[in-house]
Amino acid sequence: MRTRMNAVVAIVSLVVVTAVTTIAQSDGQIAGTVRDPAGAVMPGVRVEVASPVLVEKVRSTTTDVSGQYRITNLPQGTYTVTFTLEGFTTQRREGVVVTNGFTAPVNATMPVGALTEMITVRAEAPSVNVQSARQVVFDTAGGVVAGRTIPGTPFNTEAYDSIEEHALKRVANEPLSTFSIDVDTASYANVRRFLSDGMVPPPGAVRIEELINYFRFDYQQPRKGEPFSITTELSECPWAPKHRLALIGIQGRQLDAREPAARNLVFLLDVSGSMNEPDKLPLVRSAMRLLVDVLAPADRVAIVVYAGSSGLVLPSTPGSRKEVIHAAIARLEAGGSTNGAEGIRQAYQVARQNFIRTGVNRVILATDGDFNVGVTNQDELVRLIEEERASGVFLSVLGVGTGNLKDSTMEKLADKGNGNYAYLDSLHEARKVLVNEAGGTLETIAKDVKIQVEFNPKAVSAYRLIGYENRVLNNEDFNDDKKDAGEIGAGHSVTALYEIVPTGVAVDAPSVDPLRYQQRPQPTRAADSSELATVKVRYKAPDGDTSRLITTSLSNRTQPMSANLGFGSAVAEFGMLLRNSKYRGTARFPALIARARAFAGKDPEGYRREFIRLAERASELYQRRDAKKEVSRR
Repeated sequence: MRTRMNAVVAIVSLVVVTAVTTIAQSDGQIAGTVRDPAGAVMPGVRVEVASPVLVEKVRSTTTDVSGQYRITNLPQGTYTVTFTLEGFTTQRREGVVVTNGFTAPVNATMPVGALTEMITVRAEAPSVNVQSARQVVFDTAGGVVAGRTIPGTPFNTEAYDSIEEHALKRVANEPLSTFSIDVDTASYANVRRFLSDGMVPPPGAVRIEELINYFRFDYQQPRKGEPFSITTELSECPWAPKHRLALIGIQGRQLDAREPAARNLVFLLDVSGSMNEPDKLPLVRSAMRLLVDVLAPADRVAIVVYAGSSGLVLPSTPGSRKEVIHAAIARLEAGGSTNGAEGIRQAYQVARQNFIRTGVNRVILATDGDFNVGVTNQDELVRLIEEERASGVFLSVLGVGTGNLKDSTMEKLADKGNGNYAYLDSLHEARKVLVNEAGGTLETIAKDVKIQVEFNPKAVSAYRLIGYENRVLNNEDFNDDKKDAGEIGAGHSVTALYEIVPTGVAVDAPSVDPLRYQQRPQPTRAADSSELATVKVRYKAPDGDTSRLITTSLSNRTQPMSANLGFGSAVAEFGMLLRNSKYRGTARFPALIARARAFAGKDPEGYRREFIRLAERASELYQRRDAKKEVSRR
């Protein structure tokens, strides 16, 4: 027994000696991970260590995209570690002992800022639609951390385009369906904001394709040399049992992380008076810090601001000079009227002057969309963006704020600027858009992407495209390379759903009288195949002018739902209920919630679990609304 014990002691001693020898007698270090109360990692947190043993007294770093940090070469001694990020309560760890050759683990959880006062913010103009005011909670640093809406007070001047949903179309009359892809996600975050504030979103705010495309799906990766893959699927329609539900999924290729493209980014920031609210410019500043902290040395950042006039706050600066960029961000203040057109011109000029031929060149516009000086007409702003996009500089739009959000203007600008539109309702959404999914947001792999679907009249009586109402193209636009369409970013997935009425099933759609002077086209031999439809996709390279064509077929074979179609159909059903769609059929919140749970799959970021909670919240709101209507009828 003693011999065995001596052997164990010898082995343990050997391990300890080996470990110490491996680490050597170098200085120590402090490392750890920072998370929020929900457990999500927090990039961009400033971490400072202070100690009398340091020559410079304080040394700092920021957490990376994984929420991790490491401060090395620390002399032996006792340290204080401080964690700060605007909008969150500062955390401090005192008495951290650093020993030569060892790592002191110091993790932190950062809750939202401590509540100090509640302020009610009201817009100047009342709304004829939504009546509300918003209470905003400030922390001790002045950053917004929470908000809630108070019903019954004039407040809202937000602007949304009306949406006329697609009707069922008879294949005999219209066998082709043509539309531009859409990778915007603003509608989902905006709908989340409404529901979280206890309000039913206006119908114009609910763009179903943006709800679906907020999520990434498990589509096959593209073949080598192709920018994206195409996946098709056919199953039963949950809200219309006699109908079918068809899925078309496009998966953009991921960029090689080992060879990232250099980025030439110009932040175009609205600093007008309407941005002088905690959930606007302060949130934009925090969002910018998150992106700046993950810039590579080859990247470049400039900042242009506009209010009554525009100005260059920060010339194009290398990503290695993060302290200079952060200092410029800290100096940003809001005030004045909004001359957006002047700022747009200057931002594009700066981007052109620093153009990286093989890199990413993009203007990032952050605004509430309230342009009120200079060019204010929406059509004129769109034409300005169309002129500027010819330079090869793409546009991303970040919408912020409540009360006077001009959603319709920002969506059109992003669409015409070869870009994307996201709405930032929180710092977590900013992290998703600018850090976690930066490739899709900033790096375009294909532009002017159009889809055209031809339905087989022997398999399909009628069809209905779900969503994409403002992305519809004329059939002849598909082959017209001069016609603008949507862009796909690196790693983006794009999903389109069609509700299908099989042949032999009655169609609730207007019919057309027989033609007097010509007969309808006769089916070809291909109509006798097992194909339900042919799917064609046209796209251009980001710097190209000539499109390429990819064609695939959709089999007329119904399969059990995959996780992709199962979860996607739940989101679509959610959107139809929010819109009170004429075609919602048997759609119900409990059914879609159960299906979303069943098909949630892997959810590392928690986005799908959040959707389930959001659907539950919507269900409660609609039940209360219906109950009030029932009481009022009595």
